[in-house]
Amino acid sequence: MPVKNRFAELQAEITEWRRDLHENPEILFETHRTSALVAEKLTAFGCDEVVTGIGRTGVVAVIKGKTDTSGKVIGLRADMDALPIHEETGLDYASKTANAMHACGHDGHTAMLLGAAKYLSETRNFDGTVVLIFQPAEEGGGGGKEMCDDGMMERWNIQEVYGMHNWPGRPVGSFAIRPGAFFAATDQFDITFSGRGGHAAKPQETIDTTVMAAQAVLALQTIASRNADPVQQIVVSVTSFETSSKAFNVIPARVQIKGTVRTMAPEVRDLAEKRIKEICAGVAATFGGEADVIYYRGYPVMVNHEEQTEFAAKVARDVSGGCDDAPLVMGGEDFAFMLEERPGAYILVGNGDTAAVHHPKYNFTDDAIPAGCSWWAEIVEQRMPAA
Repeated sequence: MPVKNRFAELQAEITEWRRDLHENPEILFETHRTSALVAEKLTAFGCDEVVTGIGRTGVVAVIKGKTDTSGKVIGLRADMDALPIHEETGLDYASKTANAMHACGHDGHTAMLLGAAKYLSETRNFDGTVVLIFQPAEEGGGGGKEMCDDGMMERWNIQEVYGMHNWPGRPVGSFAIRPGAFFAATDQFDITFSGRGGHAAKPQETIDTTVMAAQAVLALQTIASRNADPVQQIVVSVTSFETSSKAFNVIPARVQIKGTVRTMAPEVRDLAEKRIKEICAGVAATFGGEADVIYYRGYPVMVNHEEQTEFAAKVARDVSGGCDDAPLVMGGEDFAFMLEERPGAYILVGNGDTAAVHHPKYNFTDDAIPAGCSWWAEIVEQRMPAA
């Protein structure tokens, strides 16, 4: 059961949609044009229900099969938002919006799910109901959580949910997946060290926050090397270090550091937050200063469910002839919120030899469209076979 011929026929049309989305990127929840375009197409396809405004600017559509003796309802999710990056691809259809681009391939995800929606609306060769989820604000806004908080799962009685992401470096149209923890929990910290500023020639009269913060940066690395179990995954990265003074001869009164924590287990996540607060308070006290630690919990660990992962891999093998074991990913993914509410699985589809996601020269590979669309369609037709 290889790539469906219908998607080979539709590829040029789907590519046109994708490139239009690429040319007109929108960030976080500001996906007004994108959401309107998605809703317009879903309505034109003949979906049984199209609802906008879920999770602020999300779109949900319903397609009923020819029969519904099973009572099954499956959700398929694609993200729609772009990134605040200035595009450097030089493409004819490059972003027309300054400092915004589809640098993660969400234009491709949206276009592929639209392609699957068109096919499923035409054929309806399944027994049950499919709910199409077009989500805003995956890139840091938690749009998936907002759609869940709006009661999406309960309103449409979604029983299982499936997601997909393109993956540069994998052969185009190939698949990879893993059960259990897959993408990391992503937290952030914002720490302000306070002391007493003064002249650089008289350090004895100051409480030097630069030295204080520098010591803390190094000490924070001991969370991974000396506090966490060595077989557990954790990354603590200090990514910003800013003093309150920019002069050559002034010891600053304050220093602010920022960074991220990536973990794969709840207990390690708790440990990281606890130790960051303890280390910074202790280092600051050693030098006679203070540390104000603000710790933001972001996306939780994204955990694929065993049964649904096995099924998703089987469908991928049917479509492409194989499905590899995916590695752990220390990046975050807010599909995690949907997988906390319902069983399901998230899969990677190969994007070929392209720039990495979140790079100004990244571009989604349109040749991946038939495989991605076919996987969506087969998830529905195989999970809810026609009666």
